[in-house]
Amino acid sequence: MDIFETILAPFKWLVSAIMVGFHDGLSAIGMSAASGWTWTLAIIGLVLVIRAALIPVFVKQIKAQRGMQLLQPDLKKMQDKYKGKTDQLSRQAMAQEQMALYKKHGTNPFSACLPMLIQMPFFFALFQVLSGISSAKSSGHGIGAMSAEQVKQFDESTIFGAPLSASLLHGGGGNQMSVWILSIVMILAMTASQFITQKQIMAKNMSEEALASPFMRQQKMMLYILPVVFGVGGINFPIGVLIYWTTTNLWTMGQQFFVIRRMPTPGSPAAKALAERRAAKGLPALPLLGGKKVDAEAAEASAAAAVEAKTQRVQPQRKNRKRK
Repeated sequence: MDIFETILAPFKWLVSAIMVGFHDGLSAIGMSAASGWTWTLAIIGLVLVIRAALIPVFVKQIKAQRGMQLLQPDLKKMQDKYKGKTDQLSRQAMAQEQMALYKKHGTNPFSACLPMLIQMPFFFALFQVLSGISSAKSSGHGIGAMSAEQVKQFDESTIFGAPLSASLLHGGGGNQMSVWILSIVMILAMTASQFITQKQIMAKNMSEEALASPFMRQQKMMLYILPVVFGVGGINFPIGVLIYWTTTNLWTMGQQFFVIRRMPTPGSPAAKALAERRAAKGLPALPLLGGKKVDAEAAEASAAAAVEAKTQRVQPQRKNRKRK
């Protein structure tokens, strides 16, 4: 057993245990234990458990993303300050100022990837569980929390004639045409849902300053690269893994839709749309970052007063020293 399998061993057991729990629960209410739909719902249940557990992480991710957007003007000024300076001291000073900015705003560039990074061990664990079904069945062994009987049931279960452990590249028994069609449909659904999720964030939930930043130019590249990477990699994924990843992408898409509609980034098109909807309903309070609500008119008046106080110059009064 290599180090990668050693690291994934507890995740494989946890993934299989959650699936077995849902499978046994669905079987207890009357669904067939050997049905592919029972195991499909068990995989969907696995997604719901993992994503529900990640909600606190998602909240931190949203706050970190807002912080990244708020620091973009300061980051741009810092980059202009060191533009053209390639010496070692300048690079070190720029890196130190950049880290200070991240600390000030309580964020970092990798915060947006945190939920995905946490999910990856579960994803690879599920991949190994489903990929090892056939060999485990041949040897008569279980996998993780799955017994030998459950491994056999899973290997023989199908949806639309395609085994859940089959993949587009390697097949895996059953009706090959069904495997190809279902795999292609799931790969397209997986990549499309991921693309739509990221696209709606950039189109609706980012200010113009954030969209013009170098960081967002990199994000736009990733918008097109990641779906291609997952799409190409999907030909090697078992159908069960494709179901898992498509379901988690749909969860993310719905979660982002809720956040964009109810708690948009200040200055974004979604924030303007929310303000218009609340104004049409006669609601003066607007949700702001951190879940706090303030009166819109009072906030604008306070901001205007603060700006005026900073920019207005008070003229000193000179005493009239003329002798009479």
